Amino acid sequence: MHDFLLIGGITLGSLLLFAGFIHLCTHLGKFGKCITNFLSKAPGLDLVIAYCGVAPIVVGPILGGWIGLGASICAQILAVVIWTVLHGLAHPKARRGPRIYKVHNEMVGPFRHYFAVWITSFALPAFFLVRIAELLVYPFLIWLVHFPKYKHSDWVRAYRYRFKDLVGHDLIWCLYCDWMTGVWSLGTEMLRNVESFWCPIRFDSNEKNNNCAQDFPDIFGGWVDPDASMEDVVETLKQHYGEVEINAWFGHPARMTVEGEEQ
Repeated sequence: MHDFLLIGGITLGSLLLFAGFIHLCTHLGKFGKCITNFLSKAPGLDLVIAYCGVAPIVVGPILGGWIGLGASICAQILAVVIWTVLHGLAHPKARRGPRIYKVHNEMVGPFRHYFAVWITSFALPAFFLVRIAELLVYPFLIWLVHFPKYKHSDWVRAYRYRFKDLVGHDLIWCLYCDWMTGVWSLGTEMLRNVESFWCPIRFDSNEKNNNCAQDFPDIFGGWVDPDASMEDVVETLKQHYGEVEINAWFGHPARMTVEGEEQ
């Protein structure tokens, strides 16, 4: 019990102090604005997620095994609850006004909604692994096979804190969605290059083709039919990659001229 309380207390204090520092930065003028802007988008946002979401569940077990892991997770949950209450109290008008969570509570009930929201938090490590792949794996493909580069901060950013009257519970989960949506979308964009470059062949299931076409437009925008020949595949690769400098997926903006026509 001593280890549980010690690790949990240190984790809780560290998270709340970091949250307090971020709020303090909003009152430090231009210098504070620079800090908040840096921490609101990649690569600064990656550090925030690593510190608040990943470090506790890594350091906790190192310090105390399973007890440390449990203490760290409990501390993370408690930190979110405490911050949510304090942030709501600091914005009484917005707290009493229209709220996203109130609508959802009416739809499915408060308990089911609150429990479901916390369930989504267990996906955070998976999204963080995707982010690591974007940072550590994809750059090798840029160098080796000339895939297009991306400005990660155009995707991985969390600026919903600027939305008026978004406070407490609504704000913390909207920021989470803001981050994970950008991470997932950037990963999907990178995967388009992988699929079209190495495997431009439609799936043998119409259902899968239709389901995946929104995220992978090249399925119906250049990939060959599953019953086509290998000669067709080779010709497709030569057609789309033979004379380009960047080996992007077929509909990538890098393939467009000034007039918007494919090169």
